[in-house]
Amino acid sequence: MNKHRAFLLIENSRIMQFTRYLFSPLIRIIGRKIDDYAQFRPSALSMQSLVDFGKLRDERNSFEFLKKELLVRLANIMKEVELLPSQLMETPSTKLVYQWYQESFQELLQYENANADENTLRDFSRQLSRVLKRHNTVVETMAEGLMEMKATHGIDPVTQNNIQYFLNRFYLSRISVRMLIYQHVIIFSDEAHPFYTSSRHIGCIDPNCNVVSIIEGIVKLLEPSQPISIVYVPSHLYHIMVELLKVSDQGGGVPRHIVGKLFNYMYTTASLPSVENVEYDAPMAGLGYGLPLSRLYARYFLGDLFLFSMEGYGTDACLYLKASAVDASEMLPWFSFRSKKMYESNEKGPDWSG
Repeated sequence: MNKHRAFLLIENSRIMQFTRYLFSPLIRIIGRKIDDYAQFRPSALSMQSLVDFGKLRDERNSFEFLKKELLVRLANIMKEVELLPSQLMETPSTKLVYQWYQESFQELLQYENANADENTLRDFSRQLSRVLKRHNTVVETMAEGLMEMKATHGIDPVTQNNIQYFLNRFYLSRISVRMLIYQHVIIFSDEAHPFYTSSRHIGCIDPNCNVVSIIEGIVKLLEPSQPISIVYVPSHLYHIMVELLKVSDQGGGVPRHIVGKLFNYMYTTASLPSVENVEYDAPMAGLGYGLPLSRLYARYFLGDLFLFSMEGYGTDACLYLKASAVDASEMLPWFSFRSKKMYESNEKGPDWSG
């Protein structure tokens, strides 16, 4: 029995326990809380506001904001998970992901009306660290759920469009939740984070992020006379550039019939791993998630990522980032009538917004 199968057997047992838990009075109360918080639109923050707030180092104000905002962001995306096709919701991996979100929502709900005393602040930071750890493998586990669904039921074009719409919103929501949590934990806890060791960092934001330095950490090619500096999150830029620079078209560009699929979660140029062969600790290879997630990291603060390919000549990537921290506001999915209609419609709509 390989590592992945052993893990799923353990988690299937947990899921059965969790299913019984779903019918308890407590979870019905939590379900009503999710409905309540999903009615609120997430508060999109600008890069500048995150920097300004981080400079204040006011842990109590951060706690008061996060104890509500994290619940709003989790509830919004959890309502959309509930709209997924039943064939996907019934897969062990997707159930596991939803269980993680349920557990995190319930744990953070404990602080809904808590006072910001010293013990509460300390416990809250520790709880946020546990949430981060729990959700570390959400992307990989959700990808496994898709593979399980495809292996059992297949995916028709309409369902594929709906899942594409959902995944962009789901992963962007995840990026935003982790961003807020990292800001709080890095600023107010003693935990070490290798990406954010410089004294100039404000949480996970570098107010003088050296773009060239980030790129040179991946390849030693760029040597401009004047470094390009912006207010940005180094780990986000690193993720984007790794995906762009590790992909090779052998100098021949991408065929025209493939270009439109490059940002699709269900398309990859590599050989798709089978569910049986995916190792839990390294399941991303061949899943086709690199470019879609890179574009979401760019879009999160109102940037974007485009690929322009000329078959026979090569491919250019164009990455847009906001130079002004004031203009770099979060782009967030929020549960609304329009997003609900997207899951029910047979027509392909906007990629994720809504």
